[in-house]
Amino acid sequence: MLTANNSSQQRAARSCAICGKGPVAGRTIKRRGMARIKGGAGRKITGVTARWFKPNLHLIRTVIKGVPQRIRVCAKCLKTGRIQKYLPTPKPALQPATT
Repeated sequence: MLTANNSSQQRAARSCAICGKGPVAGRTIKRRGMARIKGGAGRKITGVTARWFKPNLHLIRTVIKGVPQRIRVCAKCLKTGRIQKYLPTPKPALQPATT
């Protein structure tokens, strides 16, 4: 990782380079039936499936130690301003030669 607090962790492909946020395992639960509060017999679980919750990563260009690099950063780090996008300075337009 790029910050001092995450320097001991290894870089992973699907994780944020700033905060280290990565995929988290979870489940989807399918239910059927009407809730008891609505007059039914209650909701029954009919299936549980494993899934991955993936972070919202963006591949951005930024300057690290004076060198422009591309890194994966989560949307939360971009929104809170923990990293700034690299905006190259526009080159001056060539002026036509006057004779």
